[in-house]
Order: sequence, then structure tokens, then C-alpha cells
Amino acid sequence: MRITVSVNGEQHTRDVEPRLLLVHFLRDVLGLTGTHWGCDTSNCGVCAVWLDGTPVKSCTVLAVMADGQEVRTVEGLAHGSELDPVQQGFIACHGLQCGFCTPGMMMTARWLLDHNADPSEEDIREAISGQMCRCTGYENIVRSIRWAAEHGGGARTADAATEEAPGREEVRA
Repeated sequence: MRITVSVNGEQHTRDVEPRLLLVHFLRDVLGLTGTHWGCDTSNCGVCAVWLDGTPVKSCTVLAVMADGQEVRTVEGLAHGSELDPVQQGFIACHGLQCGFCTPGMMMTARWLLDHNADPSEEDIREAISGQMCRCTGYENIVRSIRWAAEHGGGARTADAATEEAPGREEVRA
């Protein structure tokens, strides 16, 4: 099937197998290896990306389902050469160890901060509860997200600044 997907603002048209997962489309077809592939069962959350502004686990989305839609990956977080405050926070607060869960955590953190510029520790823990980290025990991840919130990390997208946060049932990551 021929699909056209906008990834981090750039249009990509490719012929793909109907059964190709979005995570494999991003990594293997487009060469965007920042999105990690972990479990294929939606348990670990390392493959989180945004599909039309909503976090999804890309191991459970077919690439053909993204046809005509916008995908945002961890490669799209930085603004030119300026790191996103979420990325800066993970550096400043040691929010990563092996780095395997980091892209999914960052995408979820960015979404949270776009919809809640000053989240509590409980809000942060709830937001990242669908993602597994085997190294840090989450303390430094939570600190990293708080650091980002305290250093201008809230509401980085124009749409998020004017929209209400979707209900919990709409969040798929």
C-alpha cells in the first residue's frame, strides 16, 4: 500500500506492507532510530510517539493507520539546535541510565507538559505509568520532568496552548 505520512513536519510517501508496524516504518523505512522497539505487546512503552498530537505506542499501530496523519518522534523534540526543556531536564537530572526507555519517556513528558505546565509528582507518575524503566527506579525521570516544567518546559506547541487536555480515555500511551 502507498502511504503518505508527515513525520516531524516532513512528508514521506512510501509503499509498505499492510502489516508493517509504525515503529518499524519509522526505524527501518525512514531510518529514524530514536523511537525504540521493545516488546510488540504495548507493555513497555519505549516506542511512544505522537499520532496527530496524541501519544501512542507505535508497536500497536500499523503504518497504514498513519496514512495522511502527522507523526512526531523524539527526533522532532529539539527546536533546531536548541534542545527541548524535556531533553535538557533528562541531561541535568540524570533521567536516563541505559537510554532505552528515554525516547518514549521524553515524548510522554513533552505531551504532559504541553497539557499541564506545572504537573505535580503524582501527575508525572501517572503520565509515565504506561512506560517501563528497568534502570532508574523513576526518581530521576520524575525529577527531570519537574526540572523541565520549572525551566520553561510547559506548552511548547501552539495547539496545546489553546486546547483543553483530552480526557484520560483519549490518551493511548
